[in-house]
Amino acid sequence: MWLLLSFLQLAAAYVRLNLNAHLEYRGAFITQVVAMLLNNLVWIAFWGLFFTRFPVLRGWTVQDVITLWAIAGAGFGLAHTICGNALQLSNLIVQGQLDVWMLYPRALLPHLLLGRMNAMSWGDMLFGYGVYVLFVKPDIVHLALFTVLTVSVAMLFVGFNVLTGSLSFYLGNSEGLTQQWRNAMLTFSTYPATLFEGPVKLVLYTLIPAGFVSYLPIEALRSLSLIHALSAIAGSTAVLLVSVAVFYHGLRRYSSGNLMQMRG
Repeated sequence: MWLLLSFLQLAAAYVRLNLNAHLEYRGAFITQVVAMLLNNLVWIAFWGLFFTRFPVLRGWTVQDVITLWAIAGAGFGLAHTICGNALQLSNLIVQGQLDVWMLYPRALLPHLLLGRMNAMSWGDMLFGYGVYVLFVKPDIVHLALFTVLTVSVAMLFVGFNVLTGSLSFYLGNSEGLTQQWRNAMLTFSTYPATLFEGPVKLVLYTLIPAGFVSYLPIEALRSLSLIHALSAIAGSTAVLLVSVAVFYHGLRRYSSGNLMQMRG
């Protein structure tokens, strides 16, 4: 518990500092946030038009798909407004830029992940929570469960990005492979899980763990299922723990870039 509280305090401090840095260029920051909001709303419009023609898609309604996009957007946004460097990990490793983060007194990975905020992720996060409240109109129980599950999805995205980024410890410059793997994760996370059957379902809980976004959380919200909610949280936690283990194992292979940097 003490470790969790310590991490939350550290995260709060980094979020405050990173947000203040972005607000120094307020116009650019707002433009990026609005652009991401509009991009996501286009997809909601697409699915709205789809369901006017086909009211039910293998048991899913338009409300279920909106919930899916909301939880994926809120989780992805929450992950990278706090841990923005998770998206840059592969590049940082290849260029030998971990040196400066090794100077901090605490564990390396928390400082590294928290050191940057992704501005566009604010758009994803605001979109997710806003769309769920405005279009789904949840009661207080569903809203509380949705909030918990967005934290679970955020853990999953952070863990998955650390895992894929850590490939650079073993393969050298793996930026292309990492990006393709992440794109696959995002794609499968925003399509109804009922569209996929057979071996693909196994892939969605292993190599591309999108099932912990596109199926378990949605089923938990549809029926207020504690089992589905706990399964989603357990899966996200497992991915995060595996990613931490892989990162620190790969760190033994890291070659310093011999960079002299100063962070304010």
